[in-house]
Amino acid sequence: MLTRPNFNASPRRRAPHRLMLALLLLIGATHAASSQPIHLRYGQAYSAQRSIFALPMLLAERRGYFLNEGLDFHMVPVPGGGTRLVEALHDGTADISHVATPFLVQAALNGSDAVAVVTEFNNPIYSLVVKPEIKSYADLKGKLIGLAAETGSITISIRRLLAMNGIHRDDFRSRFVDGTPDRLVCLTKGDCDAVPLGQPQDFVAMRQGFRLLGLSTEAVPEFLYTVTAARRSWASQNKEAVVRYVRALGRAFAFIRDPANREEVVKTIAATTGFAEANARLTLALYFEPERYVLPMRGEIDIKGMETAITFLGEAGIVKKPLPPAAQFIDLQYLRAAGLQD
Repeated sequence: MLTRPNFNASPRRRAPHRLMLALLLLIGATHAASSQPIHLRYGQAYSAQRSIFALPMLLAERRGYFLNEGLDFHMVPVPGGGTRLVEALHDGTADISHVATPFLVQAALNGSDAVAVVTEFNNPIYSLVVKPEIKSYADLKGKLIGLAAETGSITISIRRLLAMNGIHRDDFRSRFVDGTPDRLVCLTKGDCDAVPLGQPQDFVAMRQGFRLLGLSTEAVPEFLYTVTAARRSWASQNKEAVVRYVRALGRAFAFIRDPANREEVVKTIAATTGFAEANARLTLALYFEPERYVLPMRGEIDIKGMETAITFLGEAGIVKKPLPPAAQFIDLQYLRAAGLQD
């Protein structure tokens, strides 16, 4: 038999019921608030969106790793190159940002509190691809080479490669061409005699008859190339968001590295760059057969790789001696909290 509630009960008798109702409402409101995803804006260069360097973020997004971590993740295109990617952290454009280590170091030395929180790419392999008639480094004398930003790691490593082979700054002409896709266009249209290309654009060029002259890794074997950066002040106030982000990225690296997932990774590369799957397979073979540690295992930051980046900036006269310690530009607490770095 159902018992009607006694609406005429005394206030003292009704108090426990009211307290219970209030507690239930509070628990429900807390659960609803905690289930709301954390909005996170990731700044990315326009050129990187069509390149292999977007692969970890795209896979993490497409496979739902960010969503599983409770993140409402958005990529925000940022025009203007490496320096602008750090500025985006200060002007409210982005919360975290893809950035090459030389730009991060220079920005921090100029007063930014931006630091690396997770690695995106190590040991980038840039192919120095040349017109078919160029048979040797000596043939580059007087020629036009399309380079990236002068103070960036691509140009630093390519200039080092050229110097190792007897070609110095005054031996050739250069022009700034931002991004591997645009450098490929410069080469194929004949405007550039030689360009550094990432993957899979280098394979595309070679299939068209252009020649591989050398690899950046011949000059720079151990390097921390691109990282996700955040301002120390913002990251400390949003630690949970940063930890969730690096944990999701760590899952993406593990997925990419698993041979069982090779075909899905190939299709993602092809969809990102717009090139044939055969070139994507060549790219992954270059990275992993044998292992060249182009990608981190789980997003861990290689301190020695950062030291190399700083050393090269010193050699190029971009950073003055005494050179700053690598720890100045890195914050490992988020990787450690996610269980991804010792």
